[in-house]
Amino acid sequence: MKVDVLCIAAHPDDVEMTSAGTVLSLVDQGKTVAVIDLTQGELGTRGSAEIRLQEAAEGARIMRLTDRQNMGFRDGFFRNDEEHQRTLIAWIRHYQPSIVLTNTVEDRHPDHGRAAELVTDACFYSGLRQIQTTDPITGELQVAHRPGYVYYFIQDRSLMPDFVVDITPYWEQKLEAIKAYKSQFFNPESPDPQSYISGEPFMKFLESRTRDQGHMINVEFGEGFISKRMLGVANLFDLK
Repeated sequence: MKVDVLCIAAHPDDVEMTSAGTVLSLVDQGKTVAVIDLTQGELGTRGSAEIRLQEAAEGARIMRLTDRQNMGFRDGFFRNDEEHQRTLIAWIRHYQPSIVLTNTVEDRHPDHGRAAELVTDACFYSGLRQIQTTDPITGELQVAHRPGYVYYFIQDRSLMPDFVVDITPYWEQKLEAIKAYKSQFFNPESPDPQSYISGEPFMKFLESRTRDQGHMINVEFGEGFISKRMLGVANLFDLK
């Protein structure tokens, strides 16, 4: 199942918070997008693994994903080691993406930075033909595939992006995708204990962050990304 863009995130809802607008804009451009959630977020203060899987399915529907998979890695305890890399390599080769979007290399949650390192290494090793893997769906021997680009989405820390995607037409849909996670975000009717992201101020922060990044390119709403490699353009008029 080849896709144009593969988003790989530590937890369900990471993609919705950081990149839902970009995903929706890509889909409207005719691109195919899939998401891999590394964990089920089972260590979260609110909800449960089962609830979050249901919420992730709703998020996938709203973002119109081609596919969404969960690796079932241990929340908080997955590692950037050979076992985890080989599992991820098989899925990268399964999807054969041109672009990978993943967690930022520096963030409040330790899982985010560790996920970024794991994904970065797996994307590189996925291009080495001497590493043999079988397709997780068909069981067939896979060919090597290395994504052309890996970009890191900005989440909690106020990091300076290398580029910003205009998501102004998609802000309301992004918000809908975030709110699919009723167990996690602001819900005055929830009996669960409060968490870092469950209060109304955090929702206001997400909006202000998206507005701030949009302001950087003179639009209303934007999503920023970091690149480890130098970016180039063929046409100066493509720049905002």
